[in-house]
Amino acid sequence: MSTPHVVVVMGVAGTGKTTIGPLLAAQLGVPYAEGDDFHPPANIAKMSAGTPLTDDDRWPWLDAIGAWAHGRAGLGGVVSSSALKRSYRDRLRAEAPGIVFVHLTGDRALIEDRMSHREGHFMPTALLDSQFATLQPLGADEAGVAVDVSGSPEEISERAFEALGALDR
Repeated sequence: MSTPHVVVVMGVAGTGKTTIGPLLAAQLGVPYAEGDDFHPPANIAKMSAGTPLTDDDRWPWLDAIGAWAHGRAGLGGVVSSSALKRSYRDRLRAEAPGIVFVHLTGDRALIEDRMSHREGHFMPTALLDSQFATLQPLGADEAGVAVDVSGSPEEISERAFEALGALDR
């Protein structure tokens, strides 16, 4: 990418945002921020208990991510965030208008299998259905790309990197 964009790696739980984000950041030569680190403790407790977050739960989290993205404007960066709804992405864009989204997409069975094998994460597979029910894919008018999550993390990151590069052409 010719301009250092702030990239939001988005998608439902289990698509690999935390794995792909740092790989993509390294390819772009910019810092990575883990979106889960922006959640207040009450959100983590709620999700750990298997309760989906409400929009009111998400607004402070999205505002914190947006503030980080705003601070990286013109410098570039990669941050992970589910950003499942258009209204969530609009909120992020309000803070950092130049952000670009990489929507990690994949087959539900593959994502559930990956979630069931990860250790030490607060998000239970029981919330996957609510994630898919909430998901609003990127609109044609939104700056971003969709990238399939089949394959190795390196393959996925490379696809994301190439797709982002095509946006600048």
